Amino acid sequence: MPLSTLAALGPVLVGLLVVYFPMFRKLVYDWGHDDNYSHGFLIIPIALYLVWERRDQLRAARPSPTIAGLVLVLASLAALVAGDLGAELFITRVSLLGVLAGGVLFLYGWQHLRALFFPIAFLVLMIPIPSIIFNQIAFPLQLLASRFGEVVLRTLDIPVLREGNVITLANTQLEVAEACSGIRSLISLLTLGIVYGYFTDTRVGVRLAIALATIPVAIVANGLRVAGTGVAAYYYGEEAAQGFFHEFSGWVIFVVSLIMVFLIHRAVLALAPPVRAQAPAPRPTEA
Repeated sequence: MPLSTLAALGPVLVGLLVVYFPMFRKLVYDWGHDDNYSHGFLIIPIALYLVWERRDQLRAARPSPTIAGLVLVLASLAALVAGDLGAELFITRVSLLGVLAGGVLFLYGWQHLRALFFPIAFLVLMIPIPSIIFNQIAFPLQLLASRFGEVVLRTLDIPVLREGNVITLANTQLEVAEACSGIRSLISLLTLGIVYGYFTDTRVGVRLAIALATIPVAIVANGLRVAGTGVAAYYYGEEAAQGFFHEFSGWVIFVVSLIMVFLIHRAVLALAPPVRAQAPAPRPTEA
C-alpha cells in the first residue's frame, strides 16, 4: 500500500474513531450485559480475519476511486445524526457499516468493495435488533416453544394444560418467559451457522441453506428444552426445573443444535456433492 494512501487513511480512521466512539462504547456495554448478543465480541475478530483472508484479492484489485463512495459516507453520517437526535440506536450503529463501505468505495473503488462486501455485511450480526422487532419475534417464539412442549408432554402421557405461554402440570406451573423463547440460541446459532457454512463450503447456495437451517433447528431444540423442563418438573418437582438443571439443559440443547446443523450439512453434501475439477488428460508420448 503506498505511503500516500496510508497517510490519508490515518486521519480518516482517527476521525471515524472519534465520531463513533460513544456508539461503540454503548455497543460493547450491550454485548457484556445482554446475553442475547454476547457473541458480539467475536464478530469483529472474525470480520478482520475475513479481510485478511482476502489480502491477495485486494492486492490484485485495481484501485478506481469513485465519488459515489463519498455520497454513501455523507448519507451514513446523516443517518448517524438522525439516529442520535431520534435516540434510535439501531440506525446509528448501522450507519457505521455505511461509512465503512462508502470509505472503501471512495478510496479504492468497486472491485475492493466487492471483495470486502461479506466482511462488512458480517458486522450486522454484532448489532442488536431493534426492540420493536425483537418483541415481535420473541413472543411468537414463546408461544411456539410452549405449544411444542405441550405436544411432547402429551405424547409422553403427562397431563398438561397450556394457556398461552404458561404450561400447567399436576404439581407445578411453568412459564416460558422471554429468556426461554429461544431467540438467544436462535441468534447465536444463526451466527455460527453463517461462519460454519462459510468455512466448510464454497457454494453460496449451500452456505445459505446451512444458515437458514439454523432457524428451524433452534426452534425445535428450544421446544425440546421446554419439554425436558416439563418432564423434570413433573417427575421430580419444581426445583428440578430451576437452577443448575435449567442452565445446564441450555448448554446441552445448544450442543445438540450444533450437531443437528452438522448433520444437515452432511445431508446437503450427500444430495449435492461438490463438483471436483478433473485433472487434465496426460498427453500421449511420441514414439
